[in-house]
Amino acid sequence: MNAHVSQGGWPVLVLNADFRPLSYYPLSLWSWQDAIKAVFLDRVNIVEHYDRAVRSPTFEIQLPSVVSLKSFVKPTTHPAFTRFNVFLRDRFVCQYCHAHDDLTFDHIIPRSKGGQTTWENVVAACSPCNLRKGNLTPQQARMFPRQHPFAPTVHQLHRNGRLFPPNYLHDSWLDYLYWDTELDP
Repeated sequence: MNAHVSQGGWPVLVLNADFRPLSYYPLSLWSWQDAIKAVFLDRVNIVEHYDRAVRSPTFEIQLPSVVSLKSFVKPTTHPAFTRFNVFLRDRFVCQYCHAHDDLTFDHIIPRSKGGQTTWENVVAACSPCNLRKGNLTPQQARMFPRQHPFAPTVHQLHRNGRLFPPNYLHDSWLDYLYWDTELDP
């Protein structure tokens, strides 16, 4: 239930019952409509709100900016193997040349040579490096990834996700998020 919402769309930060974000990257956000629905279904508590309200003829409620789930959702211990999670593990950087653009993923041992599509055999690579390496092993291509591929933990992905804060962070969210930024005194 991760909504793609804009700054003007009154997004709502969703916290687990322990007041930690469900996810850092992408940041766990709902639309204000989904948050209001969850309030009425008694699934969340409103923690913070905007200075804006929605009204019906008989009811008024301030738009929530932060909600916490009433029931704890146990985080998964083994993240899914997805293209996005491979990029997040590798911090959105080509593991061969350190480029940030035009990322794809590369099989260290090519599939044609028995390599599998697993955490331990796939790295983020830019298209030029991927094409240059082609169907060769690292030794044949003389191209070695900067970091040996590994299966990350959820904690490692969350840590990497905090390196890429979103473009929009509402002030009411800051007490619940932990980014690698300098704190005010």
